[in-house]
Amino acid sequence: MVNDTVSRCRDRIRRTAAAVALCVVAVTGLFPIPGMRTESLAAGTPASAQDKEFAALFKAGDYPAIVQRFQALPKDATPSKELLRLTFHSFVKLGRGEEALPLYPRIKAEGQPDDLTLLRPLALSLITSRVRDQKEHVRIAAYTVLAELGLPETGSLLEDGLLNSSVLVRARAAEAIGKAGLAAGSGALKRAINDEAPSVRIAAMNALGDARVMEMKPRLVEIGRTEEGPEAIFAYAALYKMGQADMLIDITNAATLPDAEVRMAAIGVLGRLKRPSSLALLSQAVYDPNPSVRAFAAGALGEFGSAGGVAPLTHALGDEMAMVRGVAAGSLGRLGLKENRPLLQALTRDPSLQVRASAVESLLRLGDSSVLLLAADLARNPDPSIRGSAAQALSAASDKEALSLLQALLQDQQPLPRLMAAKALGKVSGPVIPILLKGLQDTDEAVRIAAAGSLLQQTSRTARTTRRP
Repeated sequence: MVNDTVSRCRDRIRRTAAAVALCVVAVTGLFPIPGMRTESLAAGTPASAQDKEFAALFKAGDYPAIVQRFQALPKDATPSKELLRLTFHSFVKLGRGEEALPLYPRIKAEGQPDDLTLLRPLALSLITSRVRDQKEHVRIAAYTVLAELGLPETGSLLEDGLLNSSVLVRARAAEAIGKAGLAAGSGALKRAINDEAPSVRIAAMNALGDARVMEMKPRLVEIGRTEEGPEAIFAYAALYKMGQADMLIDITNAATLPDAEVRMAAIGVLGRLKRPSSLALLSQAVYDPNPSVRAFAAGALGEFGSAGGVAPLTHALGDEMAMVRGVAAGSLGRLGLKENRPLLQALTRDPSLQVRASAVESLLRLGDSSVLLLAADLARNPDPSIRGSAAQALSAASDKEALSLLQALLQDQQPLPRLMAAKALGKVSGPVIPILLKGLQDTDEAVRIAAAGSLLQQTSRTARTTRRP
């Protein structure tokens, strides 16, 4: 083939010397001759020459130039896969993930597995590009996903979040720094312990306590001594994690104080600490006169994770408040005891549809797929909050019927069910990546962010699976 091309070139040389340059390009794939306008070769230059040009620009970090050249290509041009890949990564590096998204199906070979090297940076770009959005709820959605993921590579963005005007953004940023394992080296997090908002201070104390940042002990002791509300409880908890075992007594005593918020904080902390001596107190708390405290106790028993929590949770299933019954149902599922199925099956006929959804989720956790019919009914309920609860319940299932229901909920007319479905798809197993790719094109920013977070969860899970021997 090369010999034929050379022969044709010789014939052309006899007719015009100007054709020599084009022949050289055709045979060797070299770059355009110096002085020749690159734009004139947009359609006619061989793909290998364009690939080399784009690769050189990418290596130099000139991503805007790559995007500009790509957008200048004629509409009828057929870029190579490598050129599309370089352009895709350039969009991602520029924080323009939504413009990179349409290129993915053009790069991925039909019938081949999804390319995680493309999907992971794409999903992360779709989240991080929203952390400075003008709309507060969008920033909150982005930082909420980052807090769930805990990615060390987002550390600089997380520290920026601690300076945000939104209290919820700052709290989520503090949580994310802790989840990412960056608390010990974060000066911004250490300063956040003095934030004007209690929720941010508490999130910072939790992260610093989990990381055992010992230099913060004096400040935590001061908070425990001067504060009288829930903040003191979380300071005690952080100190306990740093080795002050006597703090457990203070936390336990706080669980019986008159202030309901203090009792809730103490009960929640005891559930997470999981000390065997705390089980009796948590069990007794389901009888508290305040329904919010009873709900906290039911949740703490689920987090505690002991079979000894079944009896008090069974009592909570008969609570007059639907909120308490729903939390108790969720906790029974988290205990993972299949003998609790009859208790949960009885709740599938509860007057509250929210309680039924909690029972469905727990039964699915225990492997009872017979409740998928009820899940389907809840997914068709006229109330969008019930449809959202159905989506959350389906996050505990992984069969084809559950995926079909989640796919339908991801196309719901209301954003709440779509949001919950997008979140649920990050937890289930199965062929969910094609469904999530559609979620990345949703009209609602929060849904797109949730879908991107779930896509990151799925790519991480797939990568772990492929690394296993």
